[in-house]
Amino acid sequence: MAIEAWYMDCSDEDQRKPHRLNPNQPVSLDELKKLGVFYWKLNADIYEADPALEKIRKDHGYSYMDIITIQRDSLPNYEQKLKMFYEEHLHLDDEIRYILDGQAYFDVRDKEDRWIRIAMKKGDLITLPAGIYHRFTLDETDYTKAMRLFVGEPVWKAYNRPADDFDIRQKYLASLQGS
Repeated sequence: MAIEAWYMDCSDEDQRKPHRLNPNQPVSLDELKKLGVFYWKLNADIYEADPALEKIRKDHGYSYMDIITIQRDSLPNYEQKLKMFYEEHLHLDDEIRYILDGQAYFDVRDKEDRWIRIAMKKGDLITLPAGIYHRFTLDETDYTKAMRLFVGEPVWKAYNRPADDFDIRQKYLASLQGS
């Protein structure tokens, strides 16, 4: 089954809730691609020896990999980290995440600055382009295990909004003009 995404409501309710509009307004994979968000469905049970993952890593130059488990019992400063992940920000490099277990949400801005929520489940791999405003949170299960992939050495720096003066943000916005 393909990834599920939808436009979010403006509620201040718990960030881990689905926040669907009523009626729901789904967002297709094609619409996500137009924003530079790409998706693969993989078999997370064989991630250590998955030829499909190896091909993606080779094709895109993802040479660095680590694994993070996000849950109250195992992540130091859990509440603080979750708040930090949910701050709207961008990166100077693509963000690549592969859900190995559990569930989570990535929220991205569309061309009109509306939030789109992307529900990530085991086996989902997405790439968010450098320069896109986004944020991350767990869902109500409060657990995910994710692989983080990078081209070269990892860069952990996030730039909270507003960050419109960055060249990478301007480059990202220019890339949307053709789509």
